[in-house]
Amino acid sequence: MIGLSTVLTTGILALRLFAPLADAAPSPNPSDAIVQAAAGSSWWFSDIKRQGTVAYGTPGYKIFRNVKDYGAKGDGSTDDTDAINTALSDGARCGQGCDSSTTTPAIVYFPPGTYVVSKPIIPYYYTHMIGDLESLPVLKAAASFTGMAVIDADPYDNTGQNWYTNQNNFFRQIRNFKIDLTGLPKTTGTGVHWQVAQATSLQNIEFIMVQDSSPENAQQGIFIDNGSGGFMTDLTFTGGKFGAFMGSQQFTCRNMTFRHVNTAVYLNWNWAWTLSGMDIDNCGVGLDISSGGNVQNVGSAILIDSKISNTPIGVNTVYAPGQSSTNGTLILDNVDMTTNVPIAVRNSGTSATLLAGNTKISSWIQGRTYTGSTGKAVQDNQTPIPRPKVLVDSKGNFVTKSKPQYCGVPASKFVSVKDKGAKGDGSTDDTAAIQAVFNSIGADEIVYFDHGAYVITDTVKVPKNIKIVGEIWPLIMAGGDKNFKDQANPKPVWQVGEEGDVGNIEIQDLIFETLGPQPGAILMEFNVAGETAGSAGLFDVHFRIGGSAGTQLQSDKCKKTPGVDTVPNDACMGAFLIIHVTAKASVYMENTWFWVADHELDLSDHSQINIYNGRGVLIESTAGAWLWGTASEHSVLYNYQLSKASNVFMGLIQTETAYFQGNPDATVPFKVNAAFNDPDFTKSCSASSKSCARTWGLRATDSSDIFIFGAGIYSFFNNYGQTCVGLNNCQENIVSLESSKVNFFALSTKASVNMVTVDGTFAALDSDNRNNFCAAIAHFSPA
Repeated sequence: MIGLSTVLTTGILALRLFAPLADAAPSPNPSDAIVQAAAGSSWWFSDIKRQGTVAYGTPGYKIFRNVKDYGAKGDGSTDDTDAINTALSDGARCGQGCDSSTTTPAIVYFPPGTYVVSKPIIPYYYTHMIGDLESLPVLKAAASFTGMAVIDADPYDNTGQNWYTNQNNFFRQIRNFKIDLTGLPKTTGTGVHWQVAQATSLQNIEFIMVQDSSPENAQQGIFIDNGSGGFMTDLTFTGGKFGAFMGSQQFTCRNMTFRHVNTAVYLNWNWAWTLSGMDIDNCGVGLDISSGGNVQNVGSAILIDSKISNTPIGVNTVYAPGQSSTNGTLILDNVDMTTNVPIAVRNSGTSATLLAGNTKISSWIQGRTYTGSTGKAVQDNQTPIPRPKVLVDSKGNFVTKSKPQYCGVPASKFVSVKDKGAKGDGSTDDTAAIQAVFNSIGADEIVYFDHGAYVITDTVKVPKNIKIVGEIWPLIMAGGDKNFKDQANPKPVWQVGEEGDVGNIEIQDLIFETLGPQPGAILMEFNVAGETAGSAGLFDVHFRIGGSAGTQLQSDKCKKTPGVDTVPNDACMGAFLIIHVTAKASVYMENTWFWVADHELDLSDHSQINIYNGRGVLIESTAGAWLWGTASEHSVLYNYQLSKASNVFMGLIQTETAYFQGNPDATVPFKVNAAFNDPDFTKSCSASSKSCARTWGLRATDSSDIFIFGAGIYSFFNNYGQTCVGLNNCQENIVSLESSKVNFFALSTKASVNMVTVDGTFAALDSDNRNNFCAAIAHFSPA
């Protein structure tokens, strides 16, 4: 919905558009759905028993596909395009004109080999495209290749329309590939067209392009023209005009290597973007944010914990401190340009050197900075903010950790919960069976959740040392009529460890939901502190409340009601709290989405819906927390809350206020619970205010040493109306710092009159910090 320019049509921003799709009914576990992957690799993924089923979809639907079973040869000469696309589309999946579906997931596995393609490979909605980890398969563009990209995640039809609404293009993964464009002329070729939204990831991909520094070189590894992402990590780019040419509302990029690329990263437009761990060597330009010239399409960019070497220009920009807007906000923090980078930052319009190179940059900022309520435009070195030792590694970088893929672990070490008696059929109570697996799992074993929907009716206790892998996001569904119904007495659904536990946690590729209203459910309580920094973590774990098959919180019951005075429907309540990170825990999260559905994903109307979920992410941790590429959206009271927390890193975070507010507002249907330090809008808002009682995007109370590197905190509606978007007054306040020391870098807010309030008093106004669409602050710290 967002164009490439900064002239954006606010009336359609953030809307989740709708296209017809057949409804899905519950189905039993079909015996014929059990398949065995073809041999050819010793990686566990290639030969583990496949018995996942879709609980609320078509009986017999095939989830796992091996491209060689569909005729792909991978021999380096045969054109495998049609075979691969057949594997991706088989089974009446969600393709062109579908918009979305959670009932047709597919894992498409590529054994080792070289797969020649002459047209784009199109991964349909809800696809994991996974190459073999031990020997990365090569996707090689044929000399005759025609189309936008070797992999196209959101194709254009012949009228210029995309298959999917770009900011709704959820639930995708691509990992473990080499993409080779060197067989094409240097004047053409793109590796991946990645126009996507939340719950998407690229991981462990090598882009191999023509090495040629001339202007005729037009090859690019990644092309993003629109969307609302997103996360990518562990990518390598060699050659090409652009390693990554990208434009999206917001994104987090981590651990990317560039060699002999003309421009490593070109940001075409954004509201906020965080880049960490960039390793750029022998390139022409490291990072270019000069798109649009003086208009400056880039809202803000952060480059941290990175290295640029043997590159003439580190960063291109056109920002000037005297400009009227904050477009082009830039933060460089802990960036090493000591080796043969003569110009660190250059104004590409005037060719002026703004920051000399051949140095290590501790902190350099361009944009508006605030200390308390005092703001000013800067373009200079800044005094670096000391990082707590608990948050950094031995090099002083913020701790990072990639999702483990367990190379070298045999399939026999994966313990299937279905083999141990769990049904995953969306109706059977699997609480006891899953608890039994956790109670008996060996130290060298990994718990494997076959795809399905596992109903949990009482607290499941997850041990402090555990590895859990899900098969394309099996559903963990809080259900029952007893334990999770009372918002006055909330209980955890998954309790990870006990208070004070120290251990090692790796949980990946699960989705947590509620089965009907469960207003007393805490979907996850995380108690474990990692034995080492980052060793207790969640990777590609998502929380989705309502809006999908099986949840009983769909548009047939919970459709929006903006035309009448709305009293919350008890049948449309979600959970009490999505995740609670307790005081002694330390947690590492990477690409985790905490989403209260604003629209229907599966029923044919795809309409907007009112789902009332109490709270998003509550962090009380003081032992270290790292949130890389997370988003929390549409809860009632807050999306993120830090309470008596310290030593927390967040980058990038993204939020949206509940669309239905203020009909009703945030004072209902969840009552203030002092035990959880809830905000009390009846005390903080004046009686005359009409837009104060709204979801806090982020609230911090009695917290310190909080580092937020990139934040998109948005408000797009007032009772589903969008007049307020253009007026930038959908709500009064959106970020609250209460007796707290929080460092925001590149804070972007939308349509909140006050960007930040400190101890109840406004500190920074939207009107003083206008950006391309949002308002932006380069650095904010309370006085």
